[in-house]
Amino acid sequence: MKIIYYSLTGNVRRFLQKSKFEGESLLETQTVDEPFIMVTGTIGFGEVPDAVRHFLNRHAYYLAGVASSGNRNWGQNFAKSGDLIAAEYHVPLLMKFELHGNPSDVQLFNEKVDELNESLRRQTV
Repeated sequence: MKIIYYSLTGNVRRFLQKSKFEGESLLETQTVDEPFIMVTGTIGFGEVPDAVRHFLNRHAYYLAGVASSGNRNWGQNFAKSGDLIAAEYHVPLLMKFELHGNPSDVQLFNEKVDELNESLRRQTV
């Protein structure tokens, strides 16, 4: 499954570099014709970055899940972009992680992506 990410500060990119999956920057992605997971940070007071919104407006048909990064200092708005995307596009929120994540976050992400891959494979068989 394709992993597409948006990383304003570099935290999401660093997180994905620690995972077993290669991510493709949203800024370098022209078209999507297969299921993908969006991994993004959260901006402002718990908002989805504009670049992510624009991308999803064009490619939401293939969106299979979302994971989001944030800072726990924002309390209830921690990584809220993931909640907003999951609710708007009716896809699972795989996880939230702080900044560039820790080793257990990376392990959980790997497991969640593997589970989603397996689930999608079963649906297509």
